[in-house]
Amino acid sequence: MAHFAKPVEGSWTEHFGLATDPVSYDDSITPEQYALEREAIFKKTWLNVGRVEQLPKPGSFFTKELDAAGTSVIVVRNSAGELRAYHNMCRHRGNKLVWNDYPRVESSGMCRQFTCKYHGWRYDLDGKLTFVQQEEEFFNLDRDRFGLVPVTIEEWQGFIFVTFNPKPQPLKDYLGRLGAGIEGYPFGMMTQKHTYRAEVASNWKLFIDAFMEFYHAPVLHAKQSVGEESRKLQGFGYEALAYDIDGPHAMVSSWGGMAPPKDLSMVKPIERVLRSGLFGMWEGPDVGELPAGLNPARSPAWGIDSFLFFPNFMLLVWKPGWYLTYHYWPTSYNTHIFETSLYFAPPQNAFERLQQELAVVTFKEYGLQDGNTLEATQMMLESGAITEFPLNDQEIALRHLHTTCREYVAEYTGSKAAAPTPISAAS
Repeated sequence: MAHFAKPVEGSWTEHFGLATDPVSYDDSITPEQYALEREAIFKKTWLNVGRVEQLPKPGSFFTKELDAAGTSVIVVRNSAGELRAYHNMCRHRGNKLVWNDYPRVESSGMCRQFTCKYHGWRYDLDGKLTFVQQEEEFFNLDRDRFGLVPVTIEEWQGFIFVTFNPKPQPLKDYLGRLGAGIEGYPFGMMTQKHTYRAEVASNWKLFIDAFMEFYHAPVLHAKQSVGEESRKLQGFGYEALAYDIDGPHAMVSSWGGMAPPKDLSMVKPIERVLRSGLFGMWEGPDVGELPAGLNPARSPAWGIDSFLFFPNFMLLVWKPGWYLTYHYWPTSYNTHIFETSLYFAPPQNAFERLQQELAVVTFKEYGLQDGNTLEATQMMLESGAITEFPLNDQEIALRHLHTTCREYVAEYTGSKAAAPTPISAAS
């Protein structure tokens, strides 16, 4: 059930049926837990791997390294213009099929077919094996049996998702009410893209925690504001306008983005000149009527909605007519790759380009400050000196994330325990 106003009695956390006890972070500090999450979460859920703009025409492709799912995938638009995905693996000896100079580095481009650089086997854009070097040397080789292994792929609002679940829930159903609530937003008009990538020495969930609450902002980001504004924020706080939870997914709707500011002395000189900043351009493009799922509190102070589509895809829609995405790709129990992309409507002149770039570099500074705390957090969590931590009502999405991860793991381990023991051939 959604709630779009602060509960008169109780709390957001209690209204969504979550416990209010101190929490443990033992789900973020062991290889054993990560191994379970790989199986229970990343091999079972839908994972966003990109957008359709990355595949503008037949033959366009990109690869995605998915350590958490134990594989690499090729995503391609076939000759009929349809999206396809395959395990990035040659059927001959298992070599990675598509890569450039370094096999762990992602690649993209255009092609008519995929050719293995080891022995020259070729596959068309539909994954069919079309050529085998010295085919006569093989023993009754049936090409139809040795095409690329497909991966289930679906598109939603231009976002491309894959899943390794053999019996997945339809993507639209999986994204649920929160996804349905933002359908129709003009994501496709925002094709000016800026991307950052960082390797972070922390558990993947800890960075999500950092971006799903604003409790830290007046303290951690104080120096990003001019002195008077910083002092104002220290006393005011960043309490969100609304929270929502739907299945494994969560949303935080917050204030901000009021443009232009009523008092120009409260912002930096460069922001006054370019009429832009962290929230984007003060006068953004006309995006038409907003979908019903945005600004659920219907507040005139609304500035941003942050959606976490479980497990690791965050989509942030900003009032001034742009959006950004976060991805958190685990590489071990205490490391992950953080990717963020900022999307704008193509600038019409140099001034608009500068406005966008100011938003991009301002975001980078905020992001660096958030990321800078994570390795210190990971280090001390692993010490085990403290095992219980109190969360406040503004940290509801954090509590929900860790609760959801534990539930997925419990369901997976329970189903494994309930499965009958296979009878060996020797029995």
